[in-house]
Amino acid sequence: MRNIFILVFFLNYFIIFSQSKDTEVWGPVPEKINTYYDNLPPSDAIVLFDGTDFSNWVTWGDKEPQWIINDDGSMTVVNGKGSIFTKESFGSVQLHIEWKAGTKAISKHKDQSRSNSGVFLQRNYEIQILDSYENPTYVNGQAGSVYKQHIPLVNASRKPGDWQSYDIIFNAPVFKNKKLEKPGFFTVFHNGILIQNHVEIFGTTTNVGQPKYSAHGDAPIMLQDHCCIPLSFRNIWVRKLE
Repeated sequence: MRNIFILVFFLNYFIIFSQSKDTEVWGPVPEKINTYYDNLPPSDAIVLFDGTDFSNWVTWGDKEPQWIINDDGSMTVVNGKGSIFTKESFGSVQLHIEWKAGTKAISKHKDQSRSNSGVFLQRNYEIQILDSYENPTYVNGQAGSVYKQHIPLVNASRKPGDWQSYDIIFNAPVFKNKKLEKPGFFTVFHNGILIQNHVEIFGTTTNVGQPKYSAHGDAPIMLQDHCCIPLSFRNIWVRKLE
């Protein structure tokens, strides 16, 4: 009787094992890449800023950016010199960017005037950058917000002078015959914490009125020059998702 039980057990095992093979997929095999650590980008990333020059960036009028490159491999905004744009245009991407709020004259500024900037995907859709450490403001305009569209799930801000990171998944909107076929979406991690969970983009970022879409193709990534306390950026890279 015991031998029969063992035989039935193994027969059932091999039947299940054989059936499981039917749902195994062995190809195509995903490309092997080296993951990032210690501030090094993954092997398939496009490095947009490595701390040495502005070769991948321009400012208004396709001119050389007038921001400052620091000895520590970061760059600092020079307020009034204009936002900067990548020379290359992008669609859907994974973007990594590190930033640091400024510490000068903090007592003289509050709300939206503390290290205000933004990273714009396709020059249209903004993830807000702001010193939101013990600095109350309207919540759909604090750090990590999809500006004037989505409030971050939590406030993961570090104090001014500490480096912070955004890891942004941007699914670009799709247009057909100049009409919106599929909206864009953002997923955002701030200092490793999920703060935007695949939220729908309602249209081009605007400070006044309601957002709406205008048809476009791939476009540059923009870093904003905004009053009043300069901030810094470093270690910027993207991976194309399409």
